[in-house]
Amino acid sequence: MSDTHDLTTGLIHHPYQPPATWDAVPPGVFKASTVIFPNAAALRSRVYTAKTGYTYGLRGTPTTYLLEERLATLEGGRFCILSPSGLAAIMNVNLALLGQGDELLLPNNVYFPSSDMAAAVLARWGISHQFYDPMDVADLAAKISDRTKLVWVEAPGSVTMEFPDLAGLVAAARARGVLVALDNTWGAGLAFRGFDQGADIVMHALTKYPSGGADVLMGSVVTRDEALHLRLLKVHGQLGLGVAANDAEFILRSLPTMALRYHAHDAAARALAEFLGRQPQVTQVLHPALPGSPGHAHWAATCTAAAGLFSVMLDAAFTPAQVDAFVDTLRLFKIGYSWGGPVSLVVPYDLGSMRADRTALPGHLVRFSIGLEAVADLQADLAQALLALG
Repeated sequence: MSDTHDLTTGLIHHPYQPPATWDAVPPGVFKASTVIFPNAAALRSRVYTAKTGYTYGLRGTPTTYLLEERLATLEGGRFCILSPSGLAAIMNVNLALLGQGDELLLPNNVYFPSSDMAAAVLARWGISHQFYDPMDVADLAAKISDRTKLVWVEAPGSVTMEFPDLAGLVAAARARGVLVALDNTWGAGLAFRGFDQGADIVMHALTKYPSGGADVLMGSVVTRDEALHLRLLKVHGQLGLGVAANDAEFILRSLPTMALRYHAHDAAARALAEFLGRQPQVTQVLHPALPGSPGHAHWAATCTAAAGLFSVMLDAAFTPAQVDAFVDTLRLFKIGYSWGGPVSLVVPYDLGSMRADRTALPGHLVRFSIGLEAVADLQADLAQALLALG
């Protein structure tokens, strides 16, 4: 920079550029809103949809492109779109594929914010929805109409953990030409791959196992069909959805250990679920990998592993106050939503207020997310809380 420029200008337009050759274990972290073009022709001709160049930070950086490619590989897909949360990713899919007069079908054990979105937001825009029984393929088939444009499937179901016949549900929708979106946050691309079951779209809340640190909010949508991807990407851009470079960095840092962590969570959860199943205060354990849990046969036919998440039904003889006291008595288990992090979590749920059609489950539901603590310590914590419960 010429000495004739003011020092402030010189610091902004300094001529030094670091050497281009740089290779290290962690990927580079690129932060930008504005992207610099070499000339006006490049500005006019460059497009972001094919990832052949960069146009604006919101449309992607080397850091987010890299994360998207690795996540697509995780699920065996071709294209990936990142959103600032799992729920934002769900909304991206819904808004891209549904319009006034269309109908959305949701499993009756769907992630509650998803059903709330359908009732409180989509309905105001003339998009109707129905719930189907995910454990009954015929029920889904019967509810598909000419207005049905999208079916969401989830495996296992939220909180109550039923594992459906995924391939059967997908086949029922595909037979009528209806797109199927799978929430595979639980499976994480490790227990099973959504595209192997025939899904058109696979959504992850990266907040869970891909992050692993309970410190990042992010979601992803993976597809194989380019036209479908571009349809989703167009609305993604119109909504102005984007993720922070440092959040993408955290996910990239955690991906190499995800399989190790996932299997550790799995082993610990199975051991603790089996322990709780032997306790007199527990009337049922809801863990897809355990015999007797709803949909276990479907899990066995579909999966090679299971996440560190399960629920139990405590005896109906206990009062809600006693159940809350049991939860409060736990020391290592912290009370909080989400899962997939290093700390074990517990949440008591009131099924009656969540799902009017799931009240047949007797007793009180408590969900556990098993972290990375020693199993013996977690079991001792459960034992002392059960002893206090009576």
